[in-house]
Amino acid sequence: MDNKSAIPQSDPFDLFETWFAEARESEPNDSNAMALATATAAGAPSLRMVLLKGHGPEGFTFFTNAESRKGEDIRGNMQAALLFHWKSLRRQIRIEGPLEEVSADEADAYFHSRARVSQIGSAASDQSRPLDERATYFTRVEALAKEYPEGDIPRPPHWTGFRLTPQRIEFWLDRPNRLHDRRLFTRAGEGWTDTLLYP
Repeated sequence: MDNKSAIPQSDPFDLFETWFAEARESEPNDSNAMALATATAAGAPSLRMVLLKGHGPEGFTFFTNAESRKGEDIRGNMQAALLFHWKSLRRQIRIEGPLEEVSADEADAYFHSRARVSQIGSAASDQSRPLDERATYFTRVEALAKEYPEGDIPRPPHWTGFRLTPQRIEFWLDRPNRLHDRRLFTRAGEGWTDTLLYP
């Protein structure tokens, strides 16, 4: 039985990049998919999958319609948690911390990097709001395509991004007989402390 941790004492961002690079090689679809947990101002939780669109020492960035349910949660409670689960690698990473909105320039740059149809679809959507039938949505998509027959679609002001600045990052590695390996990094000033956790 191997009683040594396979999760190194390291800079957590370097370790994340190592694991993420391996996930990009092994996961067949959306290796950047992550569960995003938010809560209302009253503490009622909500969870959904989103895509990681930027990461580094400054934090972990995703984009969304700020008038969606998740956007309303975030506006009322700027704390969130992320979970990456890479089943083929039998690894998880949990990340927790406060959110901040990205700049308008950053939101513009990402919005206009998307495929034109995706830009139109986002601009036409009242995300999370009731929809009487799908034909209504497609009518709006077609109308926007005619209004802007070429080039980029203007980014709706409520379509933006958020960056989570991590305070806790936990790396989890599957081990036989559920004797899992866990290491928690906790922010301490400009640096990090780390400790192993019981599985």
